[in-house]
Amino acid sequence: MSNIIYKSYKCKWVIKFIIIIMVTSIGNSQNNGAIGFNEVFKEFPRQDKNLRKWDAPVVADLDQDGYLDLLINDHGFGIQVCWNNRGEFAKPYDIIMGDLHGVSVGDIDFDGNLEVIMSRGGGSGSNARNSKMYRIVGREFVPLGDFKEPLAMMRGRTVGFVDIDNDGDLDLLNFAFPDGEKKGTSENYIYRNDGNGELILDSTLPASKVDGQKVLITDFNNDNVFDIVMYGHGNVIMYQGGEGFTFKDVTKKILPKNIDEVTGVAEIDYDNDGDFDLYFTRGLEFKIGETFFDKESKTLGFYTKRGELKLNDLETGDILEMENFQSQWPNNDTYFIGEASYDYEFEGETHSGKDIKLVVSNALGFPDNPNYKEKKGWYIGYVGNQKWRIGGFLWAPATGIVHGVKDYPDYKHPDGLEDILLENKGKKFQDATKKANLVFKEHSNAVTIADFDNNGYNDILVVPRGNLINANKSIIYLNNGESNFERLEEHDIISTELGAIGMAVETIDYNNDGRVDVVLGNERGKWHLFKNSLNKAKKNNFIVIKIGASPSKKATALGALVTVNYGKNKQQLRVGTTGAQYSLGFNNYVHFGFGAYNQPIKVKVKWTNGETFEKTITKLNTTTFIGKK
Repeated sequence: MSNIIYKSYKCKWVIKFIIIIMVTSIGNSQNNGAIGFNEVFKEFPRQDKNLRKWDAPVVADLDQDGYLDLLINDHGFGIQVCWNNRGEFAKPYDIIMGDLHGVSVGDIDFDGNLEVIMSRGGGSGSNARNSKMYRIVGREFVPLGDFKEPLAMMRGRTVGFVDIDNDGDLDLLNFAFPDGEKKGTSENYIYRNDGNGELILDSTLPASKVDGQKVLITDFNNDNVFDIVMYGHGNVIMYQGGEGFTFKDVTKKILPKNIDEVTGVAEIDYDNDGDFDLYFTRGLEFKIGETFFDKESKTLGFYTKRGELKLNDLETGDILEMENFQSQWPNNDTYFIGEASYDYEFEGETHSGKDIKLVVSNALGFPDNPNYKEKKGWYIGYVGNQKWRIGGFLWAPATGIVHGVKDYPDYKHPDGLEDILLENKGKKFQDATKKANLVFKEHSNAVTIADFDNNGYNDILVVPRGNLINANKSIIYLNNGESNFERLEEHDIISTELGAIGMAVETIDYNNDGRVDVVLGNERGKWHLFKNSLNKAKKNNFIVIKIGASPSKKATALGALVTVNYGKNKQQLRVGTTGAQYSLGFNNYVHFGFGAYNQPIKVKVKWTNGETFEKTITKLNTTTFIGKK
């Protein structure tokens, strides 16, 4: 039924809807009994506001009660925790308010409690701050003070707890958006854990430019030392980890070509051959002045930033209906109406998207010479002949939707880009996109990896950027186990809010039923939880392995490599791996599907300090604990 919600049609289109429903039903029946996903609301109460986002939600069993919790970040508003009460999330609870970016979770001092680090923004350079840390005790977030040598003051972006030197404790990547006053000095800091939870500055990675400090932490050469894929500005850079805290740029040596315009990276052993391949999403941001118009629904969407907004006069009649208008501080509530440019007064908070209806009599005229330099913001007025004018001066990114627009000039949009799957060949990567049937053109903004249908092979979910004026449907490719993917057309992972931009996604088995669910958040939109019912009738087998500390308790679960062998097949996953751009989760409930296989499974866990443990699991469709509490 997903196709139905894309546009609003009149009665004459009812027959077309019926045909679409019939085609959808046939398509699902041909997809191996797949049912799809459905959005749930009772189990996931949320703010019914359109808010800006920052990165994927972070998944971890924060209170260690056996159910995975969520940390969600509404950019510039605050970070909240969604406590999981045995498969039903509590209403989001505020932890810290303000401008926050990357988040990471881990036990840095071996006390059994998890610590959370949150990277704070620096007010575009005017308010540099260091990252904020908490210890979670039960369901309480206890603020932690600075280390002996405080973490660097910065325009914070990326944080990640990771055992860089393979000694078992968690070190820290702490990267910043470059500050012009640093004159090129690197702010990509690497902190060493002294073994007691004290983080000490050890070294830096080379300086990045603009938004180029997004990272994936992986092990692309299979030497059990973590490597870093860095992206976000210009070409991707591959840093190979070495002894201690050293990293070497091996980009030209191991990549088959330069890769640019990357928006997200995830590791995936798509062919189950024992090494990690890489999937890159690619796409372009909206351009200043870019507009989208749907003649059938009479819907206009626009994007602008850093200067004057100039839209053609809009013919909508006596009423101007605006939806999800957004621009961050200081222009989030500065709306000047009519020729007199009087202030539009809002009731309540103004951080979220604004839905406004204006009538002719309350908005007559438009100023001849708006003083944009002195009074920055939105200017809106009725200019006669059923037409309205929207203009202004907005520095921060601004978006909006206008309904009932009779017509608008076409805009030539840039073509979408191709995502890339790189197959790991040991010493070098090889482009396997075409071979794996993953060729499509889109402006993709995020990716997550999971075995959604429990057939024993990891699948790919991509979130497109979208076009503001239509609902945004995610892209799912199911892995058929033959080094090949098939696109799942009908899955219903769709976000319906207009004026939003696809941005953030993560996987979570929130109700412990053995099927991986999806949490999705839109930039300038809402958070969504989609329950997985793929192949519910078929009941493919699975196991969930909860990973604890190493046998000696000298290594935490984060970063541990879990391998399962069954029959002639093999799978591997890493604790905490994610497709997030700036953050790193701590989901230590590692999920494997097996299809119809129902014989004993051999499991091997290798912690970051080299310790290993092996176990045979005879009972499937259960959760098994391996490690020390």
